[in-house]
Amino acid sequence: MYAEIRLFWEVARRSFARQLTYRRAAIAGLLTNLFFGVLRMSVLFALLRGRGLTAGFSAGDAITYTGVTQALIMVMSLFGWFDLMNTVYRGEVGSDLLRPYSYFGFWLAGDAGRAAAQFLMRALPILVLYATLFGLRLPHGGVAGLLVLLSTLLGWFVSFSFRFLINLTAFWSPNASGMGRLAFTVLMFASGFVLPLTLFPAWVQTLCAFTPFPSMMQSVVDLWTGKAEGLDALRLLAVQAAWSLGLALASRLVLVQALRRLVVLGG
Repeated sequence: MYAEIRLFWEVARRSFARQLTYRRAAIAGLLTNLFFGVLRMSVLFALLRGRGLTAGFSAGDAITYTGVTQALIMVMSLFGWFDLMNTVYRGEVGSDLLRPYSYFGFWLAGDAGRAAAQFLMRALPILVLYATLFGLRLPHGGVAGLLVLLSTLLGWFVSFSFRFLINLTAFWSPNASGMGRLAFTVLMFASGFVLPLTLFPAWVQTLCAFTPFPSMMQSVVDLWTGKAEGLDALRLLAVQAAWSLGLALASRLVLVQALRRLVVLGG
């Protein structure tokens, strides 16, 4: 048990350090996030005023929603993640599987380091800038802040497990990137990143509720803005935890089937 924890820590630490080496890219990405965040905020203001689609959203909520989603987009890696898929196509998966560790745990640790670095270099500066420039509101109290932190961790785990599953399709397809791009496009809308899910028709919200996508972003926003409090907050966390467990189990089962299809030549 200690050896597994130590391995997880070392992999995560090295992944974190590797991300920190790309400081200029992080600064460029931060400025890009801020620019597009302002655009998204302006569009949301126009939509709320022009269509009268308040759905319980105030101007302060719109600012906070935009700031939080822009801050977390790289932490959750919503734009896409094909690292595992690429190792399958390059053949590196063969040597990876020979090493004495959990394949799922190895990739989880690497993504934990990546997400932590993105939180430090992108998320925190974005939140500070939004709070300073636009008046982004903080969670209401210490308990709410802890619930937001827990929700963010659960959302990241749901996101990773889903991305892991999508990448496993490389074992069945010679070019699964197209399927991955489609999946990540759906994720962007159904997670509540493009627009708050409360602005969509009721049937769309119901459909999204049967997917893991809202647990990656919308749940965090609802807890941050106070839209979910008390029992509603606990329900959101329970849903996130259920998706975390379900997708992790699905990842393990699919991986077993994927390895039965793997053929490594030349060694």
